[in-house]
Amino acid sequence: MRSVDERARSIEVAAPSVDEAVDKALEKLGLDRDEVEVEVLRHPSRGLLGLLSEDALVRVSAKAPVPAKEPAPSAGIADVDEVARLGLEVVGSLVSYMGLAARVSRETVPLESQTSLDAVLLNVSGRDLGALIGRRGETLRDLQYLSCLMISRPLQRWPNLAVDVEHYKARREKLLTDLARRMADKVRTTDQSVSLEPMPPHERRIVHLALRDDPDVFTESVGQADRRKVVILPKK
Repeated sequence: MRSVDERARSIEVAAPSVDEAVDKALEKLGLDRDEVEVEVLRHPSRGLLGLLSEDALVRVSAKAPVPAKEPAPSAGIADVDEVARLGLEVVGSLVSYMGLAARVSRETVPLESQTSLDAVLLNVSGRDLGALIGRRGETLRDLQYLSCLMISRPLQRWPNLAVDVEHYKARREKLLTDLARRMADKVRTTDQSVSLEPMPPHERRIVHLALRDDPDVFTESVGQADRRKVVILPKK
């Protein structure tokens, strides 16, 4: 589900999770996280036996441009630190409730895909944490969503928080960035487009970000639902 108000540069997107809906909206608008405001219109719900379930629904709007003489205000340090404090508390509690012996820490450098100044990255470290990551990071995605949901209540807004486990996301991001650049070199050499495998929205966005400043190629997403993928094309 998508609806766009071109004049207001606002889009409403539905997806199984809030984070996925935001990623889809950013991809559609071609904007970074710090260039938009996010309003959660509906949280996802699961009906009995998977019936009558509803996707999350968000409205993502481009921030109004700021005149050149008035630089855009950066996120307050106190606000970012509060997100980090709440995140450490919530993620630590969730991991403890799961019976896992793990340590949650704040990373000093966020993921490259976290382009906003108010981005916070937490990493869970320990032994035998594969179950916390899940198949293609699905369990980790749910952990991040639940953490953001719990933190959003006292904050009264959706936090720009990413949760990683044993730097899985950081490694995956590097792998995708390296892949994107290798495929871009192939496109330059052959002058033929290259299609990547289907990816979830946040991974497609990593590819788009990796190549957005490349002078010789551009990217676009094609396909529907789980078959949506990135195509790298030569600039004419």
